[in-house]
Amino acid sequence: MNSYETVFILTPVLSEDQAKEAVQKFENEIKSLGGKINHSESWGLKKLAYPIQKKSTGFYFLLDFSAEGNVVADLELSMKRDERVMRFLTVKMDKDHLAYADKRRAKMGNSKSVAAEA
Repeated sequence: MNSYETVFILTPVLSEDQAKEAVQKFENEIKSLGGKINHSESWGLKKLAYPIQKKSTGFYFLLDFSAEGNVVADLELSMKRDERVMRFLTVKMDKDHLAYADKRRAKMGNSKSVAAEA
């Protein structure tokens, strides 16, 4: 299994509960396809560098997961079809990226991070 990190931006017109429900949907999809959620973070409502769909802010989320390569394609297709998602980016994490992510999480402590339930 490979490690991946997906950052996605949800539209700011959603309530906090609707945003959490969208994140839960993507986490459940990863799990149903045989992947494992390693870490999940909400970065909150942030200003965008440029307007997307005439919106200047968005809810940012990060998902760190382990899965086979075909899971990424299915997850990205699901994100493309979901009108709540404005943008997303998935990257495959190498050993240096994994080490940096672990170091960053340790430095952050428990603030804004949500450990995945196994």
